[in-house]
Amino acid sequence: MRAPTTTATAAAPVELDLDARLVEVGLVMDARLALANLSFEVDTAHIPSADPIPEVTAPLPLTPTLAPNPCSTPIAGLLHQARLRIESDGWCRDAIFDEQGAICPIRAIRLEASTRGAADDACAFLLDVIQREFPSAETIPSWNAAQTSALPVLLCFDRAAQIAQTRGL
Repeated sequence: MRAPTTTATAAAPVELDLDARLVEVGLVMDARLALANLSFEVDTAHIPSADPIPEVTAPLPLTPTLAPNPCSTPIAGLLHQARLRIESDGWCRDAIFDEQGAICPIRAIRLEASTRGAADDACAFLLDVIQREFPSAETIPSWNAAQTSALPVLLCFDRAAQIAQTRGL
């Protein structure tokens, strides 16, 4: 006698549409996340105050610090520091200082100078640099009052510090 023969026919693979594939991937991802959460809980079980999901905190605010003075000569360094002082305190156009604390170029130099002589030397040098570009400027205050913003003042301080550094002053 002969055993009955059966032929197995391979079923054609079922093609899934996009929605079905997304559901399938979603189920796989849910399983992975559950396993990751369980793994985290097991890894932190010995820590008494460990939360299952760590709390995200905002980064601590950074306190600005002054950059080191790039100028190695006294007048150049003083002019650079005075420029930074105007940037931080604000620029004042028509007075030595105002109610908000903004200051003029001469006050910035005097506040940063260690001696009156150093301040006088820096002011004289700054006036020389100003008069190169603005020959009609008689004094630093008159030139400062003619400016419409702090930008030309800051640029003049930069230029003067660079020239003083180059000359070794």
